[in-house]
Amino acid sequence: MTLIQGYLFRQIARPVLGACAALAGIGILSQSLDQLEVIVERGQSVWVMLKLTLLAVPQLLAVIIPIGLFVGALIALTRLQREQELTAVFASGVTRWSAIRPAVVIAVIAAVLTLVVTSVGQPWAQRQARVEAFAVRADLAVLLVEEGVFKQGPNGLTVYVQQIEQNGLLKNLFVYLEEDDKVTTWDAAEARFSRIDGQPYLTLLSGSWQRYSSRGVLEHFSFGRQDVPLAQYTGVTERVRYKPSDMYLTQLFNPSPGDLEEGGSAGELLAEGHSRLSAPLYALMAMAMALTAIMGGQFSRTGYGLRIAKVAGAFLIIRIAGYGVVAASAWNGWLNVFQYLLPLVATAVALRLLFRALKPRRRRYWPAFERLKARFA
Repeated sequence: MTLIQGYLFRQIARPVLGACAALAGIGILSQSLDQLEVIVERGQSVWVMLKLTLLAVPQLLAVIIPIGLFVGALIALTRLQREQELTAVFASGVTRWSAIRPAVVIAVIAAVLTLVVTSVGQPWAQRQARVEAFAVRADLAVLLVEEGVFKQGPNGLTVYVQQIEQNGLLKNLFVYLEEDDKVTTWDAAEARFSRIDGQPYLTLLSGSWQRYSSRGVLEHFSFGRQDVPLAQYTGVTERVRYKPSDMYLTQLFNPSPGDLEEGGSAGELLAEGHSRLSAPLYALMAMAMALTAIMGGQFSRTGYGLRIAKVAGAFLIIRIAGYGVVAASAWNGWLNVFQYLLPLVATAVALRLLFRALKPRRRRYWPAFERLKARFA
């Protein structure tokens, strides 16, 4: 790059990074609010909520990058045009292609990053998030206890906990177990779920145990610590099931019978795969449309608000139409080609409008009008 191109690259890249960071922050905040249920209702730690929130970021990036690229490029180009820096660049003899080359480089970098995210980052993060969510649902604390509620489990087990602290400590616990004609109860000041030799246990501290014997005599003793096995009450027969958004490209384009059973029909997986591959094209489209909004028309002293609004509306319509094509392609495989054609055609039209500005409009010659004009001159 030349000195001028390097300057333009920095001036465009900074607002683009800022716009992407702002949109990513909004997305992370929205995800964290959705994950508050993990703490409030599931009794999990803040770290679990933070991990689930961060694992959702790669899926957001495929949406955020084109929008951030479009918004950031508009901000940068508008400032350059308003401060007459673009005019100075063209006045110094720089061609139109040389001037937009830094923006194209930024768009290509964004497209490559989007491809890496959609093909590698998104499926890996989604699979990890699915495993974490399954672990939360299969957690002993979720299955067997709920603060302030008598929660009935399998095989005649009922558990009550007065308070569940954030570190997993259970306060004032009561356990009722009915087996055939025998009833056993435990109560403890504190308790905690643990694992001994890989098996789940409920460790009771400072409690007592009561049970009626076969002769009808109440048996009772106090203890400082008691480990109650829970394996027979916490059997989880489900397994982690993955959706199309969790699968890698090889699974989407060449699914196994297990992938089809979990993710859906072959058409849905194929549509998801083409959506991943076509997502980078929207980054190129975003930059081309941003360049057209500022540099694709005649100079205007009153600003480019109307032109920017038109281009922004076109960008929004095309992006929404792209999501519609993805949904329709799941049931009509031949529509997958439009996942690529839509952003490519929009990019080509935007570039055509951008470079058409270099060509002056030809003035039509009307002989009759010229004779009439000369007569009254």
